[in-house]
Amino acid sequence: MKFILSIAALSAGSVAAFAPSAFMPKSLSVASSSSLNMALADGVKPIIIGVAADSGCGKSTFMRRLTNIFGGDVVGPLGGGHGTEGGWETNTLVSDLTTVICLDDYHINDRNGRKESGLTALNPIENNFDLMFEQIAALKNGDTIMKPIYNHANGTLDTPEKIEATPIIIFEGLHPMHDDRVRDLLDFTLYLDISDDVKLNWKVQRDMEERGHSLESIMASIEARKPDFDAFIDPQKKDSDMIIEVLPTALDKDDKKTLRVRCIQKEGVSDFSPCYLFDSGSTIEWSPAADKLSSPAPGMKLKYGTEDYMGKPSQVVEMDGNFDNLQELVYIESALSNTKTKYYGELTQAMLSLADAPGSNNGTGLMQTLAAFAIRDLYEKKSAIAAKALNEKAAAKA
Repeated sequence: MKFILSIAALSAGSVAAFAPSAFMPKSLSVASSSSLNMALADGVKPIIIGVAADSGCGKSTFMRRLTNIFGGDVVGPLGGGHGTEGGWETNTLVSDLTTVICLDDYHINDRNGRKESGLTALNPIENNFDLMFEQIAALKNGDTIMKPIYNHANGTLDTPEKIEATPIIIFEGLHPMHDDRVRDLLDFTLYLDISDDVKLNWKVQRDMEERGHSLESIMASIEARKPDFDAFIDPQKKDSDMIIEVLPTALDKDDKKTLRVRCIQKEGVSDFSPCYLFDSGSTIEWSPAADKLSSPAPGMKLKYGTEDYMGKPSQVVEMDGNFDNLQELVYIESALSNTKTKYYGELTQAMLSLADAPGSNNGTGLMQTLAAFAIRDLYEKKSAIAAKALNEKAAAKA
């Protein structure tokens, strides 16, 4: 079955809203991780999530959306926080329920060491998968680890930091699904897939406009990383449970700013069921009515359908275009089902709470928020299963 509904179109948007780096903290003071972590209940094991993406592809913004949904009054920095008055450089984000660990911390060499080896950080040889596996296994068992730190500010390997297990632990970076042993420990996997054209726009926004790099140096950096990206990072899509794919708009071939974002949800994943638009299993194209959702040119279109993605049956929700008024997102929310929200309007509320974050007026923010709710739902299901098993064990002993 295929629905094609009517259209709406008004004026243009801004590329600044798409730049992932715009939401990254510059400098934050950090408390001890042990003072922030919520202790695990006896017998409860953490849920382990893997998030893969290239550098500068929006992992930081997604992590903030995720920790925002899980809650927590205190959140440490992600992506390089420079502590003051005795603080330290850390890549770890910690809230009451969630710990986010950057896999850059498992680089074997510092920046100078990689210059000598001639290898990029994308090359598995430059990463310590034995230690990564050992420490992820320890955290999944509820144990405490001393995790290394890669200092992004000066490219050095710093003194390891103490990480205690929290109910949800996310490993984000270049290689969360590369090593079979590590991949087998993950309860859910997500891949942020940014097309080459969009990645260039984002990198120009961050490195040229914010860091003063030349276009030539940016292009050279991208070209130098591409062979290793294609060989070692991109193949992880095959092993991901969900892929958020960011592409240029298909509504206007001359528009270089508007984004088309697809959320690819693989079927048959334990404790996970895909979100859908209107009618599960159908093929749908929908352009929201202009009097209910204002959208600048070239307009907006949503799609949903099933497809075979890299040999796996999948369900795909797609959004192409921007909206002017974030509060009107509730109209789109009303058309989505199985979003894993607890009440109508929670999706819109979550987006509004981070209204200034990159992607909050387009599909990147929407799909990242849907992924965050899916992870929350997965955590609650697995926690319920674990609690039931503990109760049954206690009852058997009584």
